Amino acid sequence: MTDAPTRAAAPVASPLDPERVSADFPILAVGPNTGRRLAYLDSAASAMKPSQVIDSLRATYESAYANVHRGVYAHAAAATENFEAAREAVRDLLNARSPREVIFTRGTTEAINLVAYSWGRTNLEAGDIVVTTELEHHSNLVPWQQACAATGAELRFIPVDDDGVIDVSGLDALAEGGRLRMVAVVHVSNSLGTHVPLDVIVPWAKSHDALVLVDGAQSVPHRSVDVQALGIDFLAFSGHKLMGPTGAGALWGREELLAEMPPWQFGGEMIRRVEYETSTFNDLPWKFEAGTPAIAEVTAMGAAIRYLQELGIDAVHQHEVEMTRYAHERLLDVPGLRVLGPELGVERGGVLSFLIEGTHPHDIATLLDTYDVNVRAGHHCTQPLMKRLGVHATARASVYAYTTREDIDRLIDGLAEVRRVFGLA
Repeated sequence: MTDAPTRAAAPVASPLDPERVSADFPILAVGPNTGRRLAYLDSAASAMKPSQVIDSLRATYESAYANVHRGVYAHAAAATENFEAAREAVRDLLNARSPREVIFTRGTTEAINLVAYSWGRTNLEAGDIVVTTELEHHSNLVPWQQACAATGAELRFIPVDDDGVIDVSGLDALAEGGRLRMVAVVHVSNSLGTHVPLDVIVPWAKSHDALVLVDGAQSVPHRSVDVQALGIDFLAFSGHKLMGPTGAGALWGREELLAEMPPWQFGGEMIRRVEYETSTFNDLPWKFEAGTPAIAEVTAMGAAIRYLQELGIDAVHQHEVEMTRYAHERLLDVPGLRVLGPELGVERGGVLSFLIEGTHPHDIATLLDTYDVNVRAGHHCTQPLMKRLGVHATARASVYAYTTREDIDRLIDGLAEVRRVFGLA
């Protein structure tokens, strides 16, 4: 039996003005094909960047660039101050206890690999169990496959039903016959928008003394995430999905766990003392930050977090709920179109995957692009989930703070043209 999915509250008028927000994003002003505003509906893949983030990158390179933590001159001190201010911004965003719990990475993928390699290969052994879900992005599946293959641990999966909703009725069976050590789950599915019930899964994991890692790539940019309130142990996210640059993200982990984990990369910055024969390692968080980091990108990620907080994370979430519901309702009116994932009225992230009978998702996305409407097409780095749902690929529209009703209306108009071109109308 599948637990009843959470019903979304009736949408109320959003306090966010997406037209005003859009004015901060230069790339949205004019699309390359029609001269109209770009209807960008692919924020689940990567969000567009406001001028405040672009300005931060320029300012770093023009007036405050040097290698961080090492120089004593003014530019080095300024670069280090800005870099560490971004760490504090992440701490504040997640309500972490200390900036020592914030490790900068290139993004969600690297953050999860860090845990799977450093914690996993140190602590897992034959007879241990790692649990994840059938929803997972490859970045929270492949690293655990490899960790289990290297250690003899077993990887098991929390199933989903035909709507992509998590079925928690068999959790206890997943822990039988071994020792449950890690539960690594996505917070919100990047393919379907499904919410994973952490309020059920985290207490269950803790009842077995297991750790919990959360892939927050699709939640941290879109809603309030409090790592202390969630009761989890690790969380990963990518800066480029919250309007920051690519190449910057973060791992949050409980300090006592990070302190016990060995470094997974070695070289400069992560050391305390080096002799020809041996080395000792730096304190947290720098123990896990070998080499020269993405200085300008991390600093600009801090600017993106501040921008998001100025908009108001709750206002952003409320706006996305409104836009997602509107898009869902309009998509269901398109003849021959099937929306995958939770049904209308069930709480979901701002992601809508769909198919149109008689067309291929890549053709849908290609034709929509001629009207300056951008959607994603493919398996969305969730090949096992696509196989579970019996499809090879989907078209996917996703919303963010700058999404307007006009963007969604243009999507629907474009889909009407798709149907006409393929002789379906």
